[in-house]
Amino acid sequence: MRDVLDTHTHTLASGHAYSTIRENIRAGAEKGLELLAITEHAPRMPGSCHDFYFHNLKVVDRRAYEIPVLLGVELNILDPAGHVDLEQPILKRMDIAIASLHTPCIRPGSREENTEAVLNAMKNPYVNIIGHPDDGRYPLDYRAVVQGAKDHGVLLELNNSSLRPGGSRVGTREMDVEMLTLCMEYKVPVVMGSDAHVDTDVGNHVLALELLEELHFPEELLINVSPKRLEPYVNLYRQ
Repeated sequence: MRDVLDTHTHTLASGHAYSTIRENIRAGAEKGLELLAITEHAPRMPGSCHDFYFHNLKVVDRRAYEIPVLLGVELNILDPAGHVDLEQPILKRMDIAIASLHTPCIRPGSREENTEAVLNAMKNPYVNIIGHPDDGRYPLDYRAVVQGAKDHGVLLELNNSSLRPGGSRVGTREMDVEMLTLCMEYKVPVVMGSDAHVDTDVGNHVLALELLEELHFPEELLINVSPKRLEPYVNLYRQ
């Protein structure tokens, strides 16, 4: 499958990553990417940047690098109501926004509570992607999640980092298989994200691609094939 974009990467600003914006972009360009998103952890993640960081992204010239760049955020879903940790006026200005469940920011609940949190986050008009919806610590009703993604025009992420053996997320492969099978049934597209926290991992979707090929996942449902496929789903092109 063609793979020319990465929608989920972090830099030093996230507090537990190790490279700069320019280092990530250079790595993406060297790997042949045609688009890269920088999506720092939002403020509720311990050690991450303040609201001011996201407010000030306006000073960064997205066109000054080797490849086109989207500047955005990985939000923390905070409760079953789907609240996230950037105010709407700031979030509206992000090129791209991922919303994820993270243990430092929300305790795992029941399957119903976790699903409610994700579905309500999808209702936010500035949330574009649900990040790593494959963590067994947060069991989900995947049929409801896939249907919600279709209804709200939100992408579901196949997170390459989740599939690494020994990671903190549990049961990810089984969760991904269930989600991807339902995506094929409902004709819901997915996007691969590296979740890179160092430049050498930018654009790394090896494990995700292996799983897609194993499941015979149709290329027409994969966003990473072309930046044009991403445009209808992200805030930059909706504004």
